[in-house]
Amino acid sequence: ALWCLMMSVTPTRGCLLDLPWEDILVPHILCHLPLQQLLSLQRVSKSFQSLIQLYLANMRCFDSSQIGPAIPRAAFVNLLKDNEVLQQLALQSCSNWLTDQELLPVIGQNHHLHHIQLKGCAQLSRHALVAISLSCPNLRQLSLAHCEWVDSLSLRSLADHCKALEAVDLTACRQLKDEAICYLVQKCGRLKSLSLAVNANVGNVAVEETAKCCPELEHLDLTGCLRVKNDSIRVLAEYCPKLRSLKVKHCHNVAESSLSILRSRGVELDVEPPMQRALVLLQDVVGFAPFINLQI
Repeated sequence: ALWCLMMSVTPTRGCLLDLPWEDILVPHILCHLPLQQLLSLQRVSKSFQSLIQLYLANMRCFDSSQIGPAIPRAAFVNLLKDNEVLQQLALQSCSNWLTDQELLPVIGQNHHLHHIQLKGCAQLSRHALVAISLSCPNLRQLSLAHCEWVDSLSLRSLADHCKALEAVDLTACRQLKDEAICYLVQKCGRLKSLSLAVNANVGNVAVEETAKCCPELEHLDLTGCLRVKNDSIRVLAEYCPKLRSLKVKHCHNVAESSLSILRSRGVELDVEPPMQRALVLLQDVVGFAPFINLQI
């Protein structure tokens, strides 16, 4: 219906393109269309091509997954070449080819970014994170999951320049050790969500420093952090009263003795209590869970 409206022409009302582009079409009509359809509209006429280019230059949010699982490199460069007002940038579907060469110009001309998603973008380098830290002082959420190029020096740059950070995903950033995490949380005390999952180098020191420096912490993911032990979980319980969820699956040195403190406060945990786990295992083996009086 919207397509028909755009193409319609009447003697009394004219066509949709006669409406003010920047005041009406871009902010109130085109924003409701999927990005992929907007790109198709460019082929209708030169006027529509100019309209869509104006929209792209004023776009606040760009999510590459809206175009498809394999956006071409040249298309990405062309889409964002004139945009200087981006606030949210999600590029996980560009992970197969995205390098510093494509990303740095976009970061360099968009200083209002507060959400950046680079999950799995393995071909970037530490220079990308340094560029983000220097160009995006208002950054609040950053995902660097499975970006093994993140090192302690680039993370320090992020911590020094992006102190408004509220959520950071460092899943499988395996170069990072306790020292780098401590520096981050000391500088970014507003953190509400932090993932250190799948990092064998992260231990008690990082978790305890996170607890002491980030009293607003609500979500912490320590999945697979084999060096994390009970003592740090107790510190977490003491210093983070707002904690809502904690993931410690495959943390073999974390036991119920420390988790029970958080469990009693209603914190969502990704591991069941020992008795519950035993019942589930028993049900899997024999096909039913026997009646057990848990009050005994």
